[in-house]
Amino acid sequence: MSVLDILIKKNLISRNDVSDIRKQSASGSTLDEALIAHGVKPEDIVAAHGEFLNIPVRSLAGVSVPFDALDYVPEESAVHYRFVPIGLSDGSLEIGVVDPDNMEARDALNFLAAQKNIPYKVFLISLDDFQKVLEMYKGITGEVSKALTELETELSVETDAITNTKKKSSAAAPLAISTDTDKEETLIVEDAPVVKIVATIVRYAVEGEASDVHIEHVRDKIRVRFRVDGILNTSLVLPPQVHSAVVARIKVLSNMRLDEKRKPQDGRFSARIDGRRIDFRVSTFPAYYGEKVEMRILDQAKGVRGLGELGMSKRNLDMLRGAMERPYGMILVTGPTGSGKSTTLYSILNEMDRESYNVLSLEDPVEYQIEGVSQSQVRPEIGYDFSSGLRTTLRQDPDIIMVGEIRDKETAQLSVQAALTGHLVISTLHTNTASGVIPRLIDMGVDPYLIAPTLILAVAQRLVSVLPPGGGESMAIDGSIKAMIDRQFTDLAPEFKKDIPWSDTVMKIKPTSDCPKGTRGRMAAFEMFSMDKDIEKVILTNPVESEVYRIARSKGMLTVKESAIVKAFEKIIPFEEVNKL
Repeated sequence: MSVLDILIKKNLISRNDVSDIRKQSASGSTLDEALIAHGVKPEDIVAAHGEFLNIPVRSLAGVSVPFDALDYVPEESAVHYRFVPIGLSDGSLEIGVVDPDNMEARDALNFLAAQKNIPYKVFLISLDDFQKVLEMYKGITGEVSKALTELETELSVETDAITNTKKKSSAAAPLAISTDTDKEETLIVEDAPVVKIVATIVRYAVEGEASDVHIEHVRDKIRVRFRVDGILNTSLVLPPQVHSAVVARIKVLSNMRLDEKRKPQDGRFSARIDGRRIDFRVSTFPAYYGEKVEMRILDQAKGVRGLGELGMSKRNLDMLRGAMERPYGMILVTGPTGSGKSTTLYSILNEMDRESYNVLSLEDPVEYQIEGVSQSQVRPEIGYDFSSGLRTTLRQDPDIIMVGEIRDKETAQLSVQAALTGHLVISTLHTNTASGVIPRLIDMGVDPYLIAPTLILAVAQRLVSVLPPGGGESMAIDGSIKAMIDRQFTDLAPEFKKDIPWSDTVMKIKPTSDCPKGTRGRMAAFEMFSMDKDIEKVILTNPVESEVYRIARSKGMLTVKESAIVKAFEKIIPFEEVNKL
């Protein structure tokens, strides 16, 4: 049975039409074009082809292919081999083809699937749907490519203009712009191609919920990467000749010096995207091939998270809120860069009574504005650093002081003195564990007898990826996984083990059409201990990390990794995240 027979059977054409259709297809038109000319709908033609070839058919009407699925097949391959990714389902990549008999395309598809380590399923799609997916590839690349073409035209025009000007006069006066035309001039500048490139990068980063944008010159290209859920992905590649123009545009926005390329610079700017204000913290770094730009995205509309949204257990949350109610002392949050410490500090400040208490903060930089808090940006280049800022805040009659980071001996000692003299100090340190806070303070020159009466709470944290609602695939806990979990909790007292929601199964990552990565967003896993007489004794007699851990553990402290295991038991995070800690 042929495609025409199937269409006759479905009463979409008559037998009298067959000879005309064959004549048309023989005279240069394709069979599909001849059928469309006889009033057959494209979707009916595709369905008939699918039935004839025994291949499932997929319509993409009203469907948007996720960008993560598009990443599996390069645009050049899609155009050349005429197959496109159309979705992800049950851990498989769904591929739409318009010519299933193309063996070269089949070989290329097998190679890509092996390279990406993902199985695939083939569906027949219409030519219109194929073109629709190709348009989806454009996205940021298409918009930027258009701007690059405009830029090349603009540079060519400028070169011609300069040449003509030189011919007319070797000593031409500079062009003066009158005040009356300032508005018009601004519009012209804002419509410039380089401006479009930067605006497009910024907009797609925000829409893609990226936390950071990295723009760097790597030999023969400029790589633009977005960090989403802690992972960097290359989102765009630009030609090297636009590097200086893109960097200059970002510097202008951030009020940086254009002529200074040998030293790092910091700045910030704001933009209104989709009706909401977004702040960008910008840093430049002199690299071998040219300045690297990093932009941290701070979405004010998302606001500061409540403490209950951070991922703490009830025990830890009660411990933290109890520490926040103390009239003086120190709460220290620790962890490596990018572990969410600043988010935790802002959440703590946001729950403080900012009406009854004088709350001040020293930050580098100020990331989110919190109503009722006097927030100050430190500027080390003019001598206003954390230590000098801390001295100033003590003259402002503060009740609560937030210090962005304790980086040196002087700041550490001043923070302890502030806590001793009746202030609640909240800050961060760079250590790997909560138990490491005490030896770290001692290394920074703080006397042990001062730590015991001032430190209220030590918190360590890491970020872990979260499963989307209904996401993930169940996995039994057995073999080496069970042995690892049993070993992890060996030294935890039985009275604390009974509070853990033990489970025989956990979830593993499973990509879906709605969430191709299999995870969406992040939360923190915490470990913390509060000061008591036993820990004070350790600080004064043997203040090493192992001894501090031993006492805190005897009181029921769970490590960061164990907190993640509990979240895996509760089916909140995939078990793969536990193995990263």
